[in-house]
Amino acid sequence: MKCTPAHDPNDFVIGKKYNLEMPIIFNKDATMNEKCGKYQGLDRFVCREKLIEDIKEAGNFVKQEKIVHAVGHSQRNNCIVEPMLSKQWFVKMKPLAEAAIKNQETDMKVNFIPARFEQTFLQWMTNIEDWCISRQLWWGHRIPAYYHKDTGEVYVGVEPPKDIENYIQESDVLDTWFSSGLWPFSTFGWPEKTPDFDRYFPTSCLVTGYDIIFFWVSRMIFQSLNVTKKAPFKDVVIHGLVRDELGRKMSKSLGNGVDPIDVINKHGVDALRYFLTSNSTPGQDMRYIEEKVESGANYLNKIWNSARYVLSVLPEGYKPESVHSSKLYPLDRWILSRLNITIQNMTANMEKYDFNAASSHLYNFVYDDFCSQYLEMSKVSLNSEDPIKKQAVYNTLYLCLKDIILLIYPYTPFIAEELYLNLPGHLESVMLESYPEVDKELLDFDDYKQIDLLFSIIKEIRNYKIENKLAPNLSLDLAINLKIKVDDDFMTYLKRFTFSNVKIVGNEIIDMSGELINFDYCDLLINNESGKEDIIERLKKDIETEKSEIERCQRMLGNPNFVSKAPQAKIDQEKAKLALHENNLKDLNEKLAKIIK
Repeated sequence: MKCTPAHDPNDFVIGKKYNLEMPIIFNKDATMNEKCGKYQGLDRFVCREKLIEDIKEAGNFVKQEKIVHAVGHSQRNNCIVEPMLSKQWFVKMKPLAEAAIKNQETDMKVNFIPARFEQTFLQWMTNIEDWCISRQLWWGHRIPAYYHKDTGEVYVGVEPPKDIENYIQESDVLDTWFSSGLWPFSTFGWPEKTPDFDRYFPTSCLVTGYDIIFFWVSRMIFQSLNVTKKAPFKDVVIHGLVRDELGRKMSKSLGNGVDPIDVINKHGVDALRYFLTSNSTPGQDMRYIEEKVESGANYLNKIWNSARYVLSVLPEGYKPESVHSSKLYPLDRWILSRLNITIQNMTANMEKYDFNAASSHLYNFVYDDFCSQYLEMSKVSLNSEDPIKKQAVYNTLYLCLKDIILLIYPYTPFIAEELYLNLPGHLESVMLESYPEVDKELLDFDDYKQIDLLFSIIKEIRNYKIENKLAPNLSLDLAINLKIKVDDDFMTYLKRFTFSNVKIVGNEIIDMSGELINFDYCDLLINNESGKEDIIERLKKDIETEKSEIERCQRMLGNPNFVSKAPQAKIDQEKAKLALHENNLKDLNEKLAKIIK
């Protein structure tokens, strides 16, 4: 027996409760067959022609006209789809919705992330209508309703009627969302009291899209509350939809869909996972951009290559050791401090489910701190004859690599597993490891001034060589006036990575010849006598080039035909070029005068 929505409560009765113990309502006066008279069983198009004939014959026909309007067609067979009245099974929603709303006012509420989506949920529950749960499909959970073959009596219950041979079961099945709403607790053995149910229910977090908050999230919440008296999960993280590069929804008609298998074959499954997790903001749509997937693959390749290097330099039979700051050198303490700051920032963002922000902290650490700085500088220490210093570097490299693997694991499980299983002293799987925690002893580092100064000087020297078109490995003579105390390794690293001869001086640096650069904690003088003639020659060539460009611009702007006929935009462009070249010439002359002095 199908039914229609309630209008008069007296016309409906409450059926027995099926598994979920939600009230199913149906019309007790409905009959199995509608009486349509002579039109019963006719094809709809035949019936329409017959109906017109009968109207004409009865003298009630006024006119017939064509009306152009949108007519829905089936996607599968292109037949016209028309609404047909039929009796369906419904769930009375008001008591279920009220319970869900009330739960949001308690400590057991479901936390929506972002929080604004809680209002979406509450609006649906506040304006709820009775839920049609019957579907005419070939598959699904069959509705537990039975009709007596002779009397038409309706039986609804958890168990079939005892004289089942006298009944016919309802052929309709439950709405898909009704069935999927059972997922949080039925998967753990409910309604039986199982160990899994006691341990895992309620679950911690559900991740889903904003487009099914009503269809799925709300159904799970009020069904769980109804049958278990508990909300099904603590948090709901809402993500957006993946759109194409232009922000359009992917669809067959537009042909803008992306086959993930093709992306995986080209870039790898972890690169795709990393792109999806690190480029999305909770609650916001994201765009699929091929270049970003490729960028993610390059980043993972960077981690892979750095791991190969670290594993290649670790001595054979290396056994991981506990790392204490007292046994480390300044550069080792610096990188481990940066690592623990990264862990701290990532943990804070992961707890907020902001995976994009969390991944950016690791990305910056891997590229800027670990690979660009520490890996290169550690090679100097590894060439040292001091076994204590080398052991400190081994321990630091190992700890950094291991924590990078554990931090990237939630984003890229396959690469992380492969790298982890190559670490000395690994467990059976990376899944058995704990997420890295902040080591407060290694987090605190009070010697940032020295390390920051070292990096700043190296960067400045490299930029100086680029600007003056000098070979990267050209030896320079440097004079440095230090205003802070530095470690012995400071000068070793400075000489090695600037390819320079470094002389420590005092305040007399101000009166020395060369290019003086002031930092927060030192003064640096570049005395490039060896490359001085090359720089002077290059500056003179650049000066002649700028003079030539200035003359060209002046001739063009001084030409009456050009000024009278050229578009104003072209004239303005030439004036801007002239001003640029004049400024360049001024800067070049100042540099030349400074060097010749």
